[in-house]
Amino acid sequence: MSLIFLVGFMGCGKTTMGRKLSAALGYEFIDLDHKFEEQAGMRIAEYFTEHGEDAFRQMESNILKETQYPEKAVVSTGGGLPCFFDNMDWMNANGQTVYMKLTPKMLASRLENAKTPRPVLQGKKGQELVEFIETKLAEREPHYGKAAVVAESFADLTPENIMYLLSTRQ
Repeated sequence: MSLIFLVGFMGCGKTTMGRKLSAALGYEFIDLDHKFEEQAGMRIAEYFTEHGEDAFRQMESNILKETQYPEKAVVSTGGGLPCFFDNMDWMNANGQTVYMKLTPKMLASRLENAKTPRPVLQGKKGQELVEFIETKLAEREPHYGKAAVVAESFADLTPENIMYLLSTRQ
């Protein structure tokens, strides 16, 4: 299987699943958001505020493409990463991609209860948050939809099921 890239909206569980999947496979785990913060020397929210979205997206893309990946790794990506430049095509050319697809209501519930606040969601709750997610997902779906495998619902979001879905793609 070599490189596996997990994509999906913020709050869908890419980091958590990445850790579980990499442990189940005996692969290394790489969180590109953490790599970004290491290289930038600051939190993503601070970088975004200080340098703007264009600079953030460019650096995020550079980190994706310039990282020296081990032969076998599970990579958790930022929620917007697949939607800029040719990032999704690059990931598909260099590994297998898994879209962790949850409904807007499931995502809203997870994000409202998240330990880490998301600056882009500040002040949004309930139906307003669901509508924000619906709008963003509509924009991102064409990119996420290019993934080799789509894991829908929590039933699909287990390491064993993702391994099975990936194995049926080979």
